[in-house]
Amino acid sequence: MNDVTNRIQGLIDSNDVVLFMKGTKEMPQCGFSSRVAGVLNYMGVPFQDVDVLSDAEVRQGIKEFSDWPTIPQLYVKGEFVGGCDIITEMTLSGELDQLLSKQGVVFDQAAADKIREANA
Repeated sequence: MNDVTNRIQGLIDSNDVVLFMKGTKEMPQCGFSSRVAGVLNYMGVPFQDVDVLSDAEVRQGIKEFSDWPTIPQLYVKGEFVGGCDIITEMTLSGELDQLLSKQGVVFDQAAADKIREANA
């Protein structure tokens, strides 16, 4: 494994939930990153944000690491979950709740329910 792969693996291994995104969770720099970070923030999911705009190696490396062409990318307990469309679908279907629960990740169930009610 090369240096950037080791760095990415280290971030994924040392955090239960990691979002590789454009910008930060406080200041997303693209709509897709904003949507996923917004869902996680609203649901109270503790997560590590990794700003790929501030690190070109990670920006390219994460795409090769996951074999997924777009940013953002969400990892839960070391497992690649998906990008914006997948996370949006999983949130609305309740699959994200199930995954977080199964993995022992704390989140606000009432907030997750509110997202679904607002989008029903």
